[in-house]
Amino acid sequence: MKRGERGAALLVVLLLVAAMAALSVVALERLRLSTHLSANGAALDQARALAYGAEALVTTRITRLNALDPARTTGRNGWNGRTEKLALPNGGTATARISDGGNCFNLNSVAEGSVPTRLTARETGIAQFIALMTLLGVDAPRAASVASALADWIDGDSVPRPGGAEDEQYLRLDPPYRTGNTLLADVSELRAVAGVTPALYDRLRPWVCALPTTDLSPINVNTLLPDRAPLVAMLIPGRLDPARARAMLQARPADGFSSLDQFWRLATSAGLTPDMDAQQQLVLRTRWFRLDLDVDISGAQLTERALIDGGLRPARLIERQWGSDE
Repeated sequence: MKRGERGAALLVVLLLVAAMAALSVVALERLRLSTHLSANGAALDQARALAYGAEALVTTRITRLNALDPARTTGRNGWNGRTEKLALPNGGTATARISDGGNCFNLNSVAEGSVPTRLTARETGIAQFIALMTLLGVDAPRAASVASALADWIDGDSVPRPGGAEDEQYLRLDPPYRTGNTLLADVSELRAVAGVTPALYDRLRPWVCALPTTDLSPINVNTLLPDRAPLVAMLIPGRLDPARARAMLQARPADGFSSLDQFWRLATSAGLTPDMDAQQQLVLRTRWFRLDLDVDISGAQLTERALIDGGLRPARLIERQWGSDE
């Protein structure tokens, strides 16, 4: 081989070595990534399995809680809103929080009907939503417009209410979309309703929920915390102020109200007479329970929100959402 040919051969060899080194780096990086993905997938699967176990534990506790007194659900033992931490294998942790899932304004109560796609607007629910928003500092005209728009979003017709919005308005947006014409499946859908800005959504979010029913908000006066008094005040708008409602809740006996009459007597003694809908809306027994669960194991973090129907025996989880709704 001539001298020049030997130099060319050496250059080719060096190029091949460089190419093989580059390919090796890529292969090793992909192997490392694949290993990490596999480990993360296994950790998430383990976290999800532990979340299922926590669900079973919580539903059992709720079944026992309701069995203690079939007529009432009270805040005895401090279960409502309490956060419990559980130690898991391999240094993992789980944080579970159980709360009364009905002590909120049910957004779906602005409509009524037995067929989910043929719902009609419910004036009582709309009035309560307006009242709650005004109690939270939203000006009355805007509150009325948002409540009407929400009713239009859920009801089955295409005729907008005064101040409301139907498909025609949403189709002019970019991107365009249509109303749901059925129940909200999650509170986050409220952000799509006309007039609901991010700031308004943030203000309403702690006070509202989307229960899988059009029933008026089932407020349990035996578990409702005093700082949630606006949820009672909205039932007698313009007459029952949050301060008075808070005082009524603070007058609750240690073992809870024994009857709704006992609670409403606190209002009538102040000259307030609730209408029939308001009297029947409050409850002594909780049906809906909310579970907020956070699992952290082997570097994998999992967040779950779930709704449990305590009206069934045994209690049953009926909705589950992984991750946050924000």
